[in-house]
Amino acid sequence: MSAGSIAPRKKRNKGPRPKHVPQRMCITCREKSAKRGLTRIVRTPEGRVLIDPTGKANGRGAYLCDNRRCWERALATNGLSRALNIDIDSEARAMLHEHAATLIDRDDPPAESEEGLRQ
Repeated sequence: MSAGSIAPRKKRNKGPRPKHVPQRMCITCREKSAKRGLTRIVRTPEGRVLIDPTGKANGRGAYLCDNRRCWERALATNGLSRALNIDIDSEARAMLHEHAATLIDRDDPPAESEEGLRQ
């Protein structure tokens, strides 16, 4: 066997590796989605319950999708309290209800456009 008989290996160009997208589950509807597509609620080490828009706050977190029904159900059934291992006080509960009121209900039919009303 001579050194020239072994052909050098060519590197295969496989292309860029797909970026990893972290997945999380809504505690109410159990639907998996991208972490950025869900809202994180966090129990801080001091025991406060906050909405964490960055997803990086220190503490125990739970995720809810942006569906009003999921938020209302999580607050009504104490699912959020169980996920965070804390009794949510009335002040934090009011803040979470206010946020839920700003969300849309995905199960509602879409509102008719103005064009559809004119015809």
